[in-house]
Amino acid sequence: TQTFGIKLGLENTGKLLAALGLMPDLEGRKIIHVAGTNGKGSVCAFSERILRDGGLRTGLFTSPHLVTYRERIRVRGTLISEAAVAEILSRIRGLVFDWDFHPTFFEISLGLAMRYFCDQDCEVIVLETGMGGRLDATNAVKSDVSVITSISLDHQQWLGETIREIAGEKAGILKATVPVIVAELHPEARDVVGRCALTLGIPCIEVHPLPEEWELGLKGPHQRENAALAVEAACRIEGDRLTQDGIRRSLAGTVWPGRFQRIDDDLILDGAHNPGAASVLRETWQATFPGEKARLVFGVVESKDVGGIFEALLPIIESVTFVAVKSERRLSINEMKAALIEAGGAGIPVTESFSLPEAVAHSRQSGGKTLVAGSLFLVGEALGHFLGETYEVSLQ
Repeated sequence: TQTFGIKLGLENTGKLLAALGLMPDLEGRKIIHVAGTNGKGSVCAFSERILRDGGLRTGLFTSPHLVTYRERIRVRGTLISEAAVAEILSRIRGLVFDWDFHPTFFEISLGLAMRYFCDQDCEVIVLETGMGGRLDATNAVKSDVSVITSISLDHQQWLGETIREIAGEKAGILKATVPVIVAELHPEARDVVGRCALTLGIPCIEVHPLPEEWELGLKGPHQRENAALAVEAACRIEGDRLTQDGIRRSLAGTVWPGRFQRIDDDLILDGAHNPGAASVLRETWQATFPGEKARLVFGVVESKDVGGIFEALLPIIESVTFVAVKSERRLSINEMKAALIEAGGAGIPVTESFSLPEAVAHSRQSGGKTLVAGSLFLVGEALGHFLGETYEVSLQ
């Protein structure tokens, strides 16, 4: 179904959810809906862990996956089984095979997830938008709490060329009677989201910082804001069943792969695939390894602001090894080299590799710390290679 591409809009999604009998089945289930440019997955992971540890039966829908498709759909932290995917997917195929407009990959994934969550009697469902918000398939589901994380430039060909336009798309998840929790946003984004909330007459809640002494399972200064968003969202869903000590333990135990993830002492993976995420990666690196530079293994897909990513990472780069990502949309090594030079990295030593394992092995032979970054496709390949069969266990 990926051949159908991306098709923003809610009509087909609504039709699919109705065909699966989901509208009555979703009654009484609480839903957290998370949109933003960066940090969505982390907020979802923190929220789900807090609510799961609080004794609720949770469903979590996120994207993209890194190693296995089943990562996108979890109940109480456990990945959906292959058998359940096959059974529900077969049901969906039977429903939609003769539709004039065939559902997209993402629409089918959402339908599969929501059917599974209802079949598993989830009390709370945490939904991460795929892209944007207003016309994202997840917006066809009525939520109880909306969350807007950081907003910066990404997916401009779909969402708009300015922060204000992109914020308008993200704010499209806001709904009447549903409170929205917001990060510390860019001023233009804050204005757009605030005006939308005012028009709808709903609370627009800015989160308070967490206590400094609270430890988080996800590394980087930016994760403190993501965790604060998650705490506020979880408490608004089920505040009576949550305790401060329990929330603190949940935040410390949260796992979310591919975000400044240390495989061992000298190998770090991070799926920074836009300038905003790259800036956060640089800050996290500098805070974690002060004075040290990274031997970067880098690959990315087209449509990304590669120059902006390199501009953000230049202060921490010692050398770069380029790898072509395993995707039809991969950017060529020559194109990535040109972007590095244009960003001001002409003096940085560069090598190229035909495979990720070869690139990492070469980088690690030279000493220092190796950073695999640029695309979640690349990070997913690295996780599959280095963790293998233990990867699924590591997600718990």
